[in-house]
Amino acid sequence: MFPELRKIVTFDEDIHREGEKPADPVLRMIGVAAVLRNPWRGQGYVEDLAPEIQRLAPPLGKALTDRLIALAGSGDAIEAYGKACIAGTDCELEHASALIHTLQFGNFYREAVGAKSYLGFTNTRGPANTQVQIPLMDKHDTGRRSHYLTVQFSIYDAPAHDEVVVALGAATGGRPHHRIGDRYSDLKALGRDVENPAGVK
Repeated sequence: MFPELRKIVTFDEDIHREGEKPADPVLRMIGVAAVLRNPWRGQGYVEDLAPEIQRLAPPLGKALTDRLIALAGSGDAIEAYGKACIAGTDCELEHASALIHTLQFGNFYREAVGAKSYLGFTNTRGPANTQVQIPLMDKHDTGRRSHYLTVQFSIYDAPAHDEVVVALGAATGGRPHHRIGDRYSDLKALGRDVENPAGVK
């Protein structure tokens, strides 16, 4: 990989029951995170982040995507997806954000699962054991509320003050017993055009 990488961490849970009813099917939520030294550490303010983005984002995107799909069993098994990053306390938030907010990172995942929608995301700063929160949405339809989920986990020793965490998350379905409708049912109830909700002509 590259010398900045310290480790890759995986998270995997199967939800068998929600509320008073069994989940049918069982919902699987998974996440993969890379912990690496901030490539811009100790350099003061760096104006041009592009060289390190181009060096690190593609191998990070590929490695995390490959690991996540291996956990899921296939890209087709993934219905909801998202990404996240955490900057260590001595890092600019922009440094962590730079590694996930680029097509050179996200397109590996998007193409591997055949997605049409953009990747939901969070970017934050914190010390070791800060919770990684990866917001998910349906990989084809951003208005499908059943797939608004969050993969949540923490890494006990990361990020260190000079590290960043970069993560991808996935779910094999929507929330068990989802029953709040979707964005389109709301638009219909409001008498809005589902195909043109803003009324743009």
